[in-house]
Amino acid sequence: MITNLQKKCRSLVILLKFVHQHDIVPLRRLLHNVPDTVDELLDRHLVIKEKSINDEEEELQNKRRLTSNRREALSLYRDILCATRFFMWSDARGVLWREILRENARNEFEEARYEKDPEIITRLLIGGRDAIESALEKLAEKQRQQIAQERGGGDRR
Repeated sequence: MITNLQKKCRSLVILLKFVHQHDIVPLRRLLHNVPDTVDELLDRHLVIKEKSINDEEEELQNKRRLTSNRREALSLYRDILCATRFFMWSDARGVLWREILRENARNEFEEARYEKDPEIITRLLIGGRDAIESALEKLAEKQRQQIAQERGGGDRR
């Protein structure tokens, strides 16, 4: 559990450093049918023990919860793939950052593929959403700063 979280945090730090060093703006917000707040995400995924239900209904609810987690994970993965389109420059080896980020995302999703604990899954989903959102916000802010500099320099001519 800790190693997956540590790897996710390390990947997030690398991504944020990279975003901070380069100026890029996303062309559109990544919108899928996802919760607006962390509370909504937690309400959707955490199990709250209610009064006893028969086994069939409980099994059905577990399948729905797993399906919901699967949908959230697929949505997050699609958003990551969409977000990586903005990373079109190469690293020192000549490999596009877009490809590096996609490969890292794939590896992290594969490592967490068989995770069964709903609390850990929810934490991973929240962490991934926060990472994408903050990375895209930083990209947008850097691009705004670059545009402001260019406009400021263009007025002086």
